[in-house]
Amino acid sequence: MAANSSANRTNLAGDKKLPLLEQLRANPKLPMMVGASLAVAAIAAFWLWSRAPDYRVLYSNLSDRDGGAIIASLQQMNIPYKFAEGGGAVLVAAEQVHEARLRLASQGLPKGGSVGFELMDNQKFGVSQFAEQVNYQRALEGELARSVESISAVEAARIHLALPKPSLFVRDQQKPSASVVITLYHGRSLDDGQVSAIAHLVSSSVPELNAKNVTIVDQSGNLLSTPSTGNRGLDASQLKYSQEIEQSYIRRIEAILQPIVGAANVRAQVAADIDFSTVEHTDEKYSPNQDPSKAAIRSQQSSDANQQGATPPGGVPGALSNQPPVNPTAPISAVPANQAGAAGGQVNPAVAANAANAVSSAARSGGGSSNVRRDVTTNYEVDRSISHVQQSAGAIKRLSVAVVVNYRGAANAQGKAGAQALPPAEMEQVKNLVKQAMGYSAERGDSLNVVNSQFAGEAPEPELPVWRQPDNVELAKVAGKYLLLGIAALWLWFGILRPLLRRYLQAPQPAAAGTAAAIGPKQQLSPEQLKLGEEARQRAADRHQDNLQHAQGLATSDPRLVATVIKNWMGNNE
Repeated sequence: MAANSSANRTNLAGDKKLPLLEQLRANPKLPMMVGASLAVAAIAAFWLWSRAPDYRVLYSNLSDRDGGAIIASLQQMNIPYKFAEGGGAVLVAAEQVHEARLRLASQGLPKGGSVGFELMDNQKFGVSQFAEQVNYQRALEGELARSVESISAVEAARIHLALPKPSLFVRDQQKPSASVVITLYHGRSLDDGQVSAIAHLVSSSVPELNAKNVTIVDQSGNLLSTPSTGNRGLDASQLKYSQEIEQSYIRRIEAILQPIVGAANVRAQVAADIDFSTVEHTDEKYSPNQDPSKAAIRSQQSSDANQQGATPPGGVPGALSNQPPVNPTAPISAVPANQAGAAGGQVNPAVAANAANAVSSAARSGGGSSNVRRDVTTNYEVDRSISHVQQSAGAIKRLSVAVVVNYRGAANAQGKAGAQALPPAEMEQVKNLVKQAMGYSAERGDSLNVVNSQFAGEAPEPELPVWRQPDNVELAKVAGKYLLLGIAALWLWFGILRPLLRRYLQAPQPAAAGTAAAIGPKQQLSPEQLKLGEEARQRAADRHQDNLQHAQGLATSDPRLVATVIKNWMGNNE
């Protein structure tokens, strides 16, 4: 045995040293198994390839938002999908394309349809100006729609722009307009501020587009951009501002009077007339120069002319005109009238002094007549005042305040509680406090009315009958509930539990006793009936004795059978 084991180990070592090809040749079944496995794998691959679905394009050129929503919906519907090369399209099985499109359309997918300025990236060569303008308008509408859809409450938006052609004539120029249709999420709404923000967003993106020319409509056809009503241009925000102003004055008046008369003893109402008009006023006034010494001189021009030693020609032409002048008889001391200044008809003192000096020097020299001329022109600055006043909206034009003060509690002569009017001095004090709290202004036309009157107490409620009083009704409900529980408990005891207890807990009675009980004490048996009953009992006792003897004999003859029967009885009892 040891020699055989050593020989087997030697043969195994030699087999391990053989090359793989020799081993395959030594075992002819191995290549057959490998070939069969390859054939089965090829058949399985061909079968799977033939069973692969033919994928067709579901949607292409989708935005990231629409693509993500479509993929999530396909996963929920358990529809297999895959992407085309480059991720430009979503593919599904050919037999599920139409079904998937209908099911996605019921969910409002895809939501696309709006293109932005990427439409201008692939402009064709030689495109007309009209087509280029249309593409630009489409791109602008798409970009504005995307901006509006970025608002949290807006699910989708469409924007239409009406851009008129530019004209060289001013009278033919038209202003652009826009309309916005928005779809809100379920349960969402837009307030006035958000609607105004959308209108200003659209108007700021289009040249010369006024926010008033933007119409905003929701998916239900409700006009959100409601135009201003009336000539005053009141809107919800202005009415809310008026109410806030009135409530503010009411709180101020009641807060200052409550410590004096009590929290529940004063009522105030305020009507505020608010001016929501925006006023811009510019004044330019001209006033005359009252004081020349304080006036500002803009420019001054003077000219001097002086002629001495010659007599100006005069007289009738001829021989007489050539005669020498006679000697003057008196010096000239008056200033000629033509030397007066031109500044408002006033004579400059310096000019008059210069003229007098010139005349006196000419007279002293004795050399003939002299002619002095001086013109002075002075231009003063014009006195002008310009004021520009811009009054903002929301100023209070007038306040009307009504205050009612309750009587003060006091005891009458009989000692019962009563009410007493406030004295005039205290009423005047209350009136002054209200004036200070409201900022009373007689120039503004404010009105104030303070009345001291007893407040009407609450009307006593009519006394309800006993069966309608809330306490009694509540007590009756509680009592009825417990009564129903008691009735249910009694029915459960007498109808179900007590009969079951009697049936299963009553001790068994002998037959004779049962017969006697059934017969009753009043019923008498005949001798024949008693004899028949005795015979029946004797037969039953004999039968019992016979069964007992038969069982004893069976236990003696075949104890194994008896043991099996007893074992079965014990198993049944368990």
